[in-house]
Amino acid sequence: MNEQRIEISKNVLRDCLGLSSHEVLAVIADDAKRELGESIYEAGKRLGAETLFLLMQERSKSGEEPPAAIAEAMIRADVAVCVTEHSMTHTRARKEAAASGTRVATMPGMTDDMFSHGAINADYPQVKALTERVTAMLSGGSTVRIAKEGYSLTVPIHGRDGVPSTGMYLNPGESGNLPSGEAYIAPVEGTAEGQILVDGSVAGIGALKTPMLLTVAQGKLSAAEGEAGEQLLKMLGEGDGRWLGEFGIGTNNKARITGVVLEDEKVYGTIHVAFGSNNTFGGTIAAGVHIDAVVMKPDVYIDDVLIMRAGELI
Repeated sequence: MNEQRIEISKNVLRDCLGLSSHEVLAVIADDAKRELGESIYEAGKRLGAETLFLLMQERSKSGEEPPAAIAEAMIRADVAVCVTEHSMTHTRARKEAAASGTRVATMPGMTDDMFSHGAINADYPQVKALTERVTAMLSGGSTVRIAKEGYSLTVPIHGRDGVPSTGMYLNPGESGNLPSGEAYIAPVEGTAEGQILVDGSVAGIGALKTPMLLTVAQGKLSAAEGEAGEQLLKMLGEGDGRWLGEFGIGTNNKARITGVVLEDEKVYGTIHVAFGSNNTFGGTIAAGVHIDAVVMKPDVYIDDVLIMRAGELI
């Protein structure tokens, strides 16, 4: 077993999730991420926690629910870590576990490289402070506008609360991604208008070789032009998966564009939009799919005030 991976896992469990020896830790993995899951399981045991390892078949897409038995185990644990190929972040299982008081970290698409380098090694108290500041901007705003290379997307957010994913989940019910560093919000459904040039990466597709131009009309993706456009539309399906469900800002200065959206959407200097489910963080869409698309170095306005210029927060 990889001792370096176990030591990193111990640091993550202790520093980011506050795992104590008297607590119950549930490690959920699928076949694709079994080895990483086993390392986290071993780390939990070495920290003295009552540690469970639950292995499931790989889901077909991000946002798809796990088996009911796994959802129940997450609710009953003090800490749950989900290291899976596709994201469990925007599932009912994650939401209900957090509502029950479980501290939950999701690691969709985690790789060995990501586990050893990049965003996982950030100064998380610093990430937390910046993330909470950006979250406050989103919560206090009515409209976001993203501009890049002559294209502009307007996203109404009035009445919605921003969500901080700080990478530190130390209190009952706190949850988010690891590695982390983003502030995000559920747009008002059916209201976003415009076009956005995606040039970073797309969940399930990877790092983009050429940009993709997305057109949003009345809150729904109406066109995706570019090399991977048809693939994105196919993943989202013809129904509720095409609703614009999220706007987010990356706040982790150690994160890199790797082609895995778990890290890509955390990169400082990027924003991301996502299509599909947002009912787990303040929206009304339950689509069974959630696909993020990352934009590098845009200009961002909240209520017509410039808060990010070419990827630099002001």
